[in-house]
Amino acid sequence: MPLSPLAVVIAYLVLTTGLGITLGRRAKSARDWAVAGGSMGTFMLAAAIAGTRIGGAGIYGVAGDVINGGVWNAIWYAISTFLALSVVGLWFAIPYRRLGLQTVGEAFTRRFGSTRSQTLTSLCVQTEYLIVDVIEVYVIAGLLTFMTGMSVPVATVCAVLVLVSYTAFGGLWGAAYTNLIHVAVIVIGLGAVAVLGTASFGGWAGVSREVSGKLALAGRDDASFWSLAGQGFVPIVAMIFSAVIHTPAASIYANFSSAARQEGQLPRTFVLAGVAAALMPLLAGVIGVLTLARYGAAGGLSGYAIITTFATETSPWLGGLAIAAILAAVVSTGGPILLSSATLFVRDWMPARVTATPEKTLRAYRMATVAYGVVSGFLSLLVVKSGISLLSLLLFGYATVVPPAIAMFFLLYWRRTTEASAFWGMGLGYAASVLSYAMVRLGLSTWDPSYASTIVPLVVIPLIALASPAKEDDPAAAPFHETLNPREVR
Repeated sequence: MPLSPLAVVIAYLVLTTGLGITLGRRAKSARDWAVAGGSMGTFMLAAAIAGTRIGGAGIYGVAGDVINGGVWNAIWYAISTFLALSVVGLWFAIPYRRLGLQTVGEAFTRRFGSTRSQTLTSLCVQTEYLIVDVIEVYVIAGLLTFMTGMSVPVATVCAVLVLVSYTAFGGLWGAAYTNLIHVAVIVIGLGAVAVLGTASFGGWAGVSREVSGKLALAGRDDASFWSLAGQGFVPIVAMIFSAVIHTPAASIYANFSSAARQEGQLPRTFVLAGVAAALMPLLAGVIGVLTLARYGAAGGLSGYAIITTFATETSPWLGGLAIAAILAAVVSTGGPILLSSATLFVRDWMPARVTATPEKTLRAYRMATVAYGVVSGFLSLLVVKSGISLLSLLLFGYATVVPPAIAMFFLLYWRRTTEASAFWGMGLGYAASVLSYAMVRLGLSTWDPSYASTIVPLVVIPLIALASPAKEDDPAAAPFHETLNPREVR
């Protein structure tokens, strides 16, 4: 690789990581670290959320899907991303902030006074987050190996150091400030590749002609490639369903909700984040079209090479900016998820004596971040050797978060929800997702695990709640609902 792209990427990683570490000075307490002291403004928070939402799958993954399946992949991925964040902002963010949540599972303890549902929620969410952490380390290490030629173990160590350093020291403020930079780099980097790449064909009309010719050579239908319906509405509905249904239980959004300066800003903040997050896969989709126009449907490009090869051949410095954009997408997701993983572990699982004081809690957060980073690095090396599909792992991770998301909706919006119904709905839903994934791996089924993890809690929670209703004199019910709906008390 030419020196200039490598220099851009190294400078980018050093500067953003250094900024995150420097901002650690703002995280003087456990609350500062986990929820930025509840003092974050709209635009900073929106950038933090948008960066967290868009990872490698939303950038080079979308570009590859456009090449292989058509532009509908980028368009509907963007729409599903916007809808997922808007649903959280309109239906869940304000309740999360009013309850002062730092993990989503704390809502069940606040309502029922029992910690078992909180612990189970944490297990479900941490299953997904561990998978995401492993994938982010894997991808960063792969990029570093591609750029420098260093061995995979050394690249993995570097990836862990990047994620752990600014997260452990900077907390949510560090993640937010670096995500502000990451989002700018992604939009500017991908936007520059899209604009200059289109100009290299003489405009969009030239791109369309080249795409039509390449598709004809591959024996593919031109109209289907450009169609919004793509391969029919079934995969579109599945994409929207998988994006929206699990998102409310992604615990990092509880961190972000409690980090807002005012609760009134949350709906517009999440909608704004949805708009920003939707823009990034659209730009990646344009680059996928340009790559198809340049190299054809059988160009042999996959992963981040889809974007980096096209950008580098257009301009070496543009190639460096494109690689920085891909790294930004991966790191912007990895840091906040690592932070939320540590928060879940400390608040939901660690003994009370470890978190007896704010100072001990802050120390526990940072130690848990380091531990998660090291474990993720080790597991990513195992993934490299196993050759397991990262997409199948990710889909399994999504499936494990669906049961607590459904249970949370019942908890917030159906007062007859009981502790037993929430616990067994989540527990059986989680078990169903694990069993379903195992059957897929063994070749006994082709059903996505999210189907089972959705149907089971949707049936179990209302059935148990109706069969064994809560006592009318439940002392925890009134304070919980008064916190959620203070206007009803006036």
